[in-house]
Amino acid sequence: MADSLWAKINEVFAAEFSDVGEITQVLRILIRLLLAAVLGFMLGFEREQHGKAAGVRTHMLVAIGSALFVLVPQQGGSTSADMSRVIQGLVAGIGFLCAGTILKRGRDERHVEGLTTAAGLWMTAAIGMACGLGRELTAIISALMALVVLALVPRLVALVEHVVGPPAAAHHDGAQGSAPSEDDRISR
Repeated sequence: MADSLWAKINEVFAAEFSDVGEITQVLRILIRLLLAAVLGFMLGFEREQHGKAAGVRTHMLVAIGSALFVLVPQQGGSTSADMSRVIQGLVAGIGFLCAGTILKRGRDERHVEGLTTAAGLWMTAAIGMACGLGRELTAIISALMALVVLALVPRLVALVEHVVGPPAAAHHDGAQGSAPSEDDRISR
């Protein structure tokens, strides 16, 4: 009786974990998800270092989740039309998450916070999708470009503004407030 029970339990476990038949498939899954996690970590770490609310864990979860959302249907043999719908749904869904990070302060349209965070999460989702689809080099190049935009472009803008002057909106101090200072622009 006990042997029969254990045989049935083993049979159920074997059936439940049969979605990956070969070790090469397991390695492929691990590589894709781990790469998504590492790239999400890099982007999240950069954001966390600048005191942003969406940091390491958020970016890692967005990247891994995005990779998983495209990896599972791909493993199931989805057609390209089906994958297109999965990707469309993922992009729309991440849009809702990103929208929650954007805050408008006061009546002035220049006082909006969280746009870079939202764009960064959106980019992280795209990088995760690239990992899940097996486009590892594309994901790595994209993550490096995102890091350049986040880390170096604010310094480049500050340098150019030092040479040519601040944006036109910064020249007036009306009732709507003033443009962000150089320090504010660099921290974005």
